[in-house]
Amino acid sequence: MAWMIGIDEAGYGPNLGPLVVAASVWRVEKRSEVGGRGSRDEKAEGGRRKVEWGGGVLAPTAKSVAPAVDLYSRLSEVVSPVPDGERIAIADSKMLYKPGGGLQRLEHGVLTAFRLLRKPVARWSDVFSDSTRSLPWYENFDCALPIDAEPAKIADLAERFSVACAATDVHLTDVRARVVFPREFNDLTEHHGTKGAALSHISIGLLKNVLHSINTDLAVGANTPPLRSAFRLPPSAFVFPDLRPPTSDLFSITCDKHGGRNRYAALLQDHFPDDWIETIHESRAASRYSWGPPESRVEVCFRTKGEAELPTALASMTAKYHRELAMRAFNEFWAKQVPGIRPTAGYPQDARRFRTEIARKQRDLGIDDRDLWRNR
Repeated sequence: MAWMIGIDEAGYGPNLGPLVVAASVWRVEKRSEVGGRGSRDEKAEGGRRKVEWGGGVLAPTAKSVAPAVDLYSRLSEVVSPVPDGERIAIADSKMLYKPGGGLQRLEHGVLTAFRLLRKPVARWSDVFSDSTRSLPWYENFDCALPIDAEPAKIADLAERFSVACAATDVHLTDVRARVVFPREFNDLTEHHGTKGAALSHISIGLLKNVLHSINTDLAVGANTPPLRSAFRLPPSAFVFPDLRPPTSDLFSITCDKHGGRNRYAALLQDHFPDDWIETIHESRAASRYSWGPPESRVEVCFRTKGEAELPTALASMTAKYHRELAMRAFNEFWAKQVPGIRPTAGYPQDARRFRTEIARKQRDLGIDDRDLWRNR
């Protein structure tokens, strides 16, 4: 079988609110696949990949060791990369959500995924961990979910999605998010030197966590992959010594590129010290790396517009949904403290306005600026 993992972030640019990095994990059963639509980075590397995958053995290619499975094609009966009113739109969150436009499209994708994972979400506290309550704007917040979508619609989409996955040998096995609040963001940025380096370490740390979870479940003889989410994991849970992927499984991971960074080998080697990271290709369009034995090879691609692949698109939506829920609580808190204040999305220019308007009340409440403001 193959595992397809997508990782993306939301909230990298703002000064207020959290950075969220999310992952979606898919298990794809044996089936002959030829190429797929072909991604832009593959064309930049010399043409569309064509990989025949069957019988548990992957045909080798010069450019890639991971199966080129197009999940949009396999799940086309129920999933669409653009909103069409009938199928579940799974796409870059920037396409599906605009400020003031409502959360319905994000909820159709993200809450349907949670339901498929047997993790129905009814309230804000079902998404965020108890440790979040240490910040005053989250302490007493617990709105009902969904906010804009109809629960009956999500239940219907989840049923259709489940049927389509079973029919096509595709299984969503995990969705998880790493929420990094301002104090930790500032600490990580200072530790790693730049916020870009901090983002890369957070993202690769989340990948390591995902691979460890798969490895652990298969190593103890589980017949099926984990059906759970990892929202409640503390930051300390992202350190795993002696990690090795399970045998007889291939791993294809796509991460949206981190700003202008083109080289990730040293970062990967830092997080996976027991394996030799092989650089397959590095460019502005895509940077690709692999490690491990042939029967359990891991391939990671950092590419522009990574959300063109379904696992990364769902990760993008999950990260954005967490970010928007966090900002909803943040704005509601300050609206009670400073009546009449306009809400903020937290991006630099408006964040400075908001910070000025709450400054006096912030001092009165004794809120440390490090818990409020991201320095970079």
